[in-house]
Amino acid sequence: MSTLLKALGLLSYDKYMEKFEDWVKTVKTSSLNPTTAYIEYTKLNFARTQRIHKTVVINAALRDAALQLHNKYTLIVITEAWCGDSAQNLPVIAELAKLNPEKISLHIILRDENPEMMNNYLTNGARAIPKLICINETMGSDAFVWGPRPAPAQALLANWKQNPNGKTWEDFERELHGWYGKDKTVTLQAELLTILQNLM
Repeated sequence: MSTLLKALGLLSYDKYMEKFEDWVKTVKTSSLNPTTAYIEYTKLNFARTQRIHKTVVINAALRDAALQLHNKYTLIVITEAWCGDSAQNLPVIAELAKLNPEKISLHIILRDENPEMMNNYLTNGARAIPKLICINETMGSDAFVWGPRPAPAQALLANWKQNPNGKTWEDFERELHGWYGKDKTVTLQAELLTILQNLM
């Protein structure tokens, strides 16, 4: 891992989860400019994250792909605790990384504390999170970038922005998390499988 990345305040996933739990207990959040809404989202997202860790099952094909990696990879996720998409996707990425710790290491970096890093990985000009950056440590180069959400969820957002049709942001968020609930991480796992297969 580069000296620059080490200097950016990367957190191990376990350390991030410790801080996440502490933010909930102390009624805070990860944001540099916390709002009441962000604090409430953080509490909700911690519960979501815990639930997904308890229920997610990495499918056999994705498990095999993770175990068959030849090079060493560092996964860096740019996120914030208040981010609902992160709560739906980051736990799956963490469970995937656990399958092959000799080849995959996972680190978390907070978006608002690292705007220059975030600005290198914009989505349609926006600082959307979570953003997953994979570094091939063996080759010393970026292997792939994923995020901020699975393609169907991204399409839901694009469609809502183009034509809200009377839906508020709160209405859209209910629809989005309803999609996540019905999908049960199937689409995310399929996208990650395709990515890992391309690394082989």
